[in-house]
Amino acid sequence: MTTASLTQNDIRVRNEVRHSLEWDPAVDASAVGVSAHDGAVTLTGYVDSYAEKLTAERVAKRVRGVRAVANDIAVRLKLERTDSDIAVDVVRALELRSTIPSGIQAAVHAGQVTLTGKAAWLYQKVDSEKAVRHVRGVRNVINRISVAPRPVERDIHHRIAEALHRTANVDARRIAVGVDDGTAILTGHAASWLQRDAAERAAASAPGIVQVDNRIVVDPPPLEIAEEIC
Repeated sequence: MTTASLTQNDIRVRNEVRHSLEWDPAVDASAVGVSAHDGAVTLTGYVDSYAEKLTAERVAKRVRGVRAVANDIAVRLKLERTDSDIAVDVVRALELRSTIPSGIQAAVHAGQVTLTGKAAWLYQKVDSEKAVRHVRGVRNVINRISVAPRPVERDIHHRIAEALHRTANVDARRIAVGVDDGTAILTGHAASWLQRDAAERAAASAPGIVQVDNRIVVDPPPLEIAEEIC
């Protein structure tokens, strides 16, 4: 992408993402590249940990005007670790979280962790991945934990909608909720990735939900309107 093809908004989004990455102490922005086009941001370069890669993505998503993020950052370790050492720390990380079922297993190959087993709740599957992503030496996490099916209450979509209304940083009026065979389907629009992710977390906490199909479109308000709100 050449500078000549960029719009003023592309340049603004790119620069704000760069500045946000530089401002966040959890990210070494010196080796991260940023490009933007029509609200889609691409992150390239390399960082020292998988957790740092995910942090860079979250930082980019928080920037006003970002509609999508392609995270092409590579994890390049400063100090290599063996899979055996990583596996020991992964097991310990899983054991330390009381929310994670004892039956969750992990396999490590070339720094990539694959999680398997069964969880009773969707949040337990999510927590399992969060627990291991910070282990030193992990390059990637594949989450194949299955959530045990359980009866879904007839009014569950209403309960999810109510949970969205209780969430302070979600405009529930712009989000529709559907439930199909244990899958919560979210559609509509959100003003930011923060709102989109908050809506997904609220739906994932509902009893009987085994997965969330988040189709919410990030639709930031025009810059001049956002500035008035601020």
